[in-house]
This record gives sequence, structure tokens and C-alpha cells, in this order.
Amino acid sequence: MAKKAKGNRIQVILECTEHKESGMAGTSRYISTKNRKNTPERLEIKKFNPVLKRYTVHKEIK
Repeated sequence: MAKKAKGNRIQVILECTEHKESGMAGTSRYISTKNRKNTPERLEIKKFNPVLKRYTVHKEIK
């Protein structure tokens, strides 16, 4: 039986919102970490989207 992780720091996946809405093929995703205690809400960070070739808002997905 595997042990459950006890830390507050978890890995989250960030996905581009503009790319998703545009209907273009593929997606822009990043993996980041966040502290569950300090930021209980979902992350929203501006990151570079290589397909659109500009900085766009990336939101945390479940």
C-alpha cells in the first residue's frame, strides 16, 4: 500500500485559455508547483505560448 504525500506543496497543470478558445490544434501546457495553504484558489499566470508566439493567461486545470 502506497503512502499518501503529507506536504502542502502540490504539482499543478497550467493550460492556455486563449489557445483553447481559438480552436487551433494542440495546447500549451506548463507544470508548476503551488502551496495549498498559501494559495487555495486556482492559479492564473501569464506564460509564453509557443504556438501563438506571445504571452497569454494560463489557468490551473484539475
